[in-house]
Amino acid sequence: MSDPTIKGIEPSGVKYDGSSLRVAIVHARWNKIVIDALLSGTINKLKEFGVKEHNIIVESVPGSFELPLACSRMIAGSHVQEAASMPDLLGGLSFGGANSPPAARSGTPAPAGAAPPSKAPFDAVIAIGVLIKGSTMHFEYICDSVSHALMKLQMDTSVPVIFGVLTVLTEDQALERAGIGRGVSKGHNHGEDWGAAAVEMSLHARRWKEGKFATQAV
Repeated sequence: MSDPTIKGIEPSGVKYDGSSLRVAIVHARWNKIVIDALLSGTINKLKEFGVKEHNIIVESVPGSFELPLACSRMIAGSHVQEAASMPDLLGGLSFGGANSPPAARSGTPAPAGAAPPSKAPFDAVIAIGVLIKGSTMHFEYICDSVSHALMKLQMDTSVPVIFGVLTVLTEDQALERAGIGRGVSKGHNHGEDWGAAAVEMSLHARRWKEGKFATQAV
């Protein structure tokens, strides 16, 4: 008989459409076997929800301690991309003299039928890392600082930052949470949960920003 548990997320009854979203993933490179499985699970779930492949941007950093800075710069950089891609509202008109060269037009439309990558700000950022406890206090310091920094980042920017950092005591715990356990039961790939959470929270954040809220139960 399996051990009864109440752990686990209740699947949403809503079918979320992520086709309009742009999502960033930043992952550490420590414990690569586990990271690769988590990254694959995350990306596959994003695509399952309709997020277009060219709107999933992946960057890597050395370790989990670097994740908060990388996520912060990714969010800021996406706003720079948006500003740089905005069309010239003056239509390239020149206000110089008669001999002034014509101004170059910006915002050239993409060829017909093309689906260029979005330059909109990221709707969500997923931070992926794997911390396995060793024989020193290093584990505790990194876990504490990274979790607080990522939480502060989403509160400061209002951009959902999905906490995809495994904080485990053993290698087997990490493998099982990436769906690649050594035993008969391979476990569950938590990257799938993070991808689903990114889509749901992105759409919630958009709706809340517009002052739209779910109907309250009577």
